[in-house]
Amino acid sequence: MNTDTVRKIIDALSIHQDPDSIRVLNDVGTNSSIDEVREMTSRALVKKNVHDSLEVVITNQGKGINDLSTVVAMSTINELLALEDKTEAIKILEDTVNMHSDEDVRDNARSVKALMALSC
Repeated sequence: MNTDTVRKIIDALSIHQDPDSIRVLNDVGTNSSIDEVREMTSRALVKKNVHDSLEVVITNQGKGINDLSTVVAMSTINELLALEDKTEAIKILEDTVNMHSDEDVRDNARSVKALMALSC
């Protein structure tokens, strides 16, 4: 499957209202071995701007802001900063800082939360 086809599928899933679209993006897109696919997927999840989609890219180790690829992580952070309504993202970031079991995930959430506070 070529990149353009994958991009169209991810774009379609990003605007789809069915909660299963988040599951598919999480199960398939964020677990891809291809950085570009993970980046497109993380951006699509952020653009959905709902609790379940934001939780995937903020709280999961190895995904979204916690991706080992700096390109994927920075792209996700930039999408979070670009959100018009940051309320849900900030709530999830706060919960992650206060309650997540992994120190690296907490640290990343703390850093992104600080950036978001500066961008408001």
